[in-house]
This record gives sequence, structure tokens and C-alpha cells, in this order.
Amino acid sequence: MDMLARLTEIVGPAHVMTGAAAIAAGFGREWTGHYRWTPLAVVRPGCTAEVSALMQWADETDTKVVPVGGNTGLNGGTFAEGAVMVSLSRLNRVRALNPAARTVVAEAGVVLESLHDLAAAHDLAFPLSFGAKGSAMVGGFLSTNAGGSNVVRYGSARALCLGLEVVLADGRIWNGLSDLHKDNTGYDLRDLMIGAEGTLGIITAAVLKLTPAPKAYATALIGLPSLGAALGVLNAVQMGSGGAVEAFEYMPDSYMERLGRAKPALACPFAPQPVNVLIETATTVPGADPVAQLEAALFEAMEQGQVTEAVVAHSTAQRRKLWEMRESAAEITFTTPDIVDCDIALPLDRLQPFLDRMTPRLAALDPQAEELVIGHLGDGNLHYTAYPSRSEAALGQAIRAAVNEEAMALGGSFSAEHGVGLSKRATMAAHKDPVAVQMMAAIKGALDPKGLLNPGKVLP
Repeated sequence: MDMLARLTEIVGPAHVMTGAAAIAAGFGREWTGHYRWTPLAVVRPGCTAEVSALMQWADETDTKVVPVGGNTGLNGGTFAEGAVMVSLSRLNRVRALNPAARTVVAEAGVVLESLHDLAAAHDLAFPLSFGAKGSAMVGGFLSTNAGGSNVVRYGSARALCLGLEVVLADGRIWNGLSDLHKDNTGYDLRDLMIGAEGTLGIITAAVLKLTPAPKAYATALIGLPSLGAALGVLNAVQMGSGGAVEAFEYMPDSYMERLGRAKPALACPFAPQPVNVLIETATTVPGADPVAQLEAALFEAMEQGQVTEAVVAHSTAQRRKLWEMRESAAEITFTTPDIVDCDIALPLDRLQPFLDRMTPRLAALDPQAEELVIGHLGDGNLHYTAYPSRSEAALGQAIRAAVNEEAMALGGSFSAEHGVGLSKRATMAAHKDPVAVQMMAAIKGALDPKGLLNPGKVLP
């Protein structure tokens, strides 16, 4: 039986696409447009059993398979030339919700924003949040161990997952849908799958943790003279609020200037300072006033010279506008096809040393290049973007190598929350501990000996 006939038999004729139809549906490119391809076919299974049958067929025919969720990645993780793409979008059911235990069992195709709405209806929250929340899906944000703006308080996707259901390369189904908070019965297979970018198995469902819904937020945009001053403010507010800081987002003056030109309605409400930070705290205590608490902390910081400007939101509309300033980052950043976008993490006290080293190094590589840095300052994650003055692959590679070298030299990481995909494989070879790479390769070989799952990704 030929490929299309077999795929149609498994998922039905309405859920198989090829050629121009697949490309038109968005399955031939990544969000950035950096990577383009033509898949053999795109299939949209409707249940775990169909995913299992697809992988059994792939194993029998040695067909490469690339799983895809909302396709909001940035590093070529869904590149699928010569492969069948398995879209998990139809696995979009919430199987169970347990408000008492504060857990939800959601399938891989459930959109992140839908989880937010579902939790809110029960006076709970699923605190993972980032700009692509309207399209990113459970399987995707777990497969990349997504981070976002609330990591400083709640951790990344891994910290919010209790259990998984996964289809393996040969079609077997691992039922790890446990809602236990403690389970020391051997290797942690859940954590092995989270962040593996679909190279070890296809996540089809997950048990996710919910948290109490905040009763009130305090949100402010503050201007500071330096990153050192920002770290001091973060630590002071954390201590004074009992660890209630949910977000601490970095937007320097260069970002504010670009934002003001592109979206005048979102221009900085004060003269942009060298460091501008969106800070948000939240409380679950009814009747508590986090705004007054934050204002008092910021007033003290201003008296000490740590904060030079501050605007505090006193309405939902004002809070939403401050967040829109930050969530416009992707639109502001990805303006030309030749950008070098890097996603690094550093210890909190080494962010300024990185910039002090990287800015002159970029100038040495390309005197006319520009740089743009934004990030999740509370957890040390910087999105460093360079705009080379000329379109040369070698120049872009040299800039990316320089960014990664400087981050690693300061005890950082070259991949904080966007995964490795295709674009960081060379960096893996250059900077990842060789024993760690050998261990990962051994795991890949054991779980996917034919190399069928998302081939050519992650490992050097």
C-alpha cells in the first residue's frame, strides 16, 4: 500500500495534506521564515491510538517523522524536508480537571491560552505565559521546555508538569500520566522527554500543575541606571513581598527607541533610561494591596538612587498596555531576514559583564552592526539580537559564535528557552560537554535506533 493510502487509512482522508496544500496551511516554513521545506505529507491524527499507528507505520517503512504543535519555534526544530509531519492540533481535548488537586490533564494540541481561560474559570491559573500563547500548544511548549515571563516565580514548563503520555519511535505508548508530586521509582522519564524537541518520543498528553489565581496584580515600568541597580531592586522587592515577583522583564533604551518608532502608541512614558524593567508582583490574598506595597518599595529605591523613573499601572488597561510594550518584542526584533538572534542564559550577576564584553566584540566583527537586547531579567535569560551591516553567512556565523563564546565563558548557556533545533547544533558540538553529548546520543540510540523522530535536530 503506498504512503498516502496508508496515511489516509490511519487518520482519514480529511486529515492528510501534501504539496501546495501543506505549504498553504503553514507546514512548509518556520515562524521566522529562516527555514523552509516541503514535507512528504502532513497528517493530523485525532487520538493517541492514531499517533501510535502512524509511528508503527513509520517504523515499518523507515519513514522520518517530525512532530509539530503550533509551529512557533525559532531554531528550525520543525524542519521536515523529506519527512512526514505529524500535527498534534486535533489532540485538543482536556481529559480531566481536578480543582481540588490543582491539576489538569491536557492533550498535546491544547493551546496555551485555552489553558489560561480554563484555569481562570475555576479561580486557578496555569502560570506559563509568553508572546505566542495564542498559538503555542502543550506538546510544543513541553518539548522545548518553554520559559516566558513568569519563570522567576513559577519555573519553566518542566516545573509545571507532573506526568506525560508519549508515543515512542516504534509506536509503543508510554503511559506516564501520573499526578504524583513525588515518585522515586527509577529514572525520571518525564524530564527526559521534556525539552527533547520530539527526538525521543511524541508527547500526546500531559498532567499539568495549576496554581491559585492571583487576586490582584501590581505592575510598573521602571527606569534604572544599570543592570546592577536592577538586580538590587529585584532582590529588595522579592524580600519585601515574600517572593511575589512574577515578572522582571528587561527593555533597554535601544529597544524602547525601536518600539517608539514602530508603535508610537506604545512609546515609553518617560525618557528611556539605560535599563527599563517591567516588574509585576501578584497576591492571592483577598483584600491585599500589592500596588501600595510595590509603590513603597519603588519609592525607597528611588531615594537610594537605584530607580530614576517609575510608572505604576492603576487600571487593567494600563497594565495591559505595559505588557503590550514587552510582548511586541518579536515583532520589533524580527524586522530583517539577516538578523542573528541568540537566546542565552547567564547567572544574574553576570549580565552586565556579558554586555560589556559582547558590545565591543560585535563592533570588532562589524563596525556598522547594531545590537538589540531584551530578556527575562529575573531568571537571567537574554535575547541578544545582532543586525549585521551586510548579508554574509560567514559574518552571521561569526557573530553567533562570539555571543555563545562570551556567554559560556561567564558560566552561561547558549540555549535558555528556545531549544536547539537545527540552528544551534554546531554550538552544541563546540560548547556542550562531550560526555553529555555522548550520553544524549546513547539515549537517542536506545529509544530511536533508526533515527526516525525529528531527525537531524538537537544532537551535533
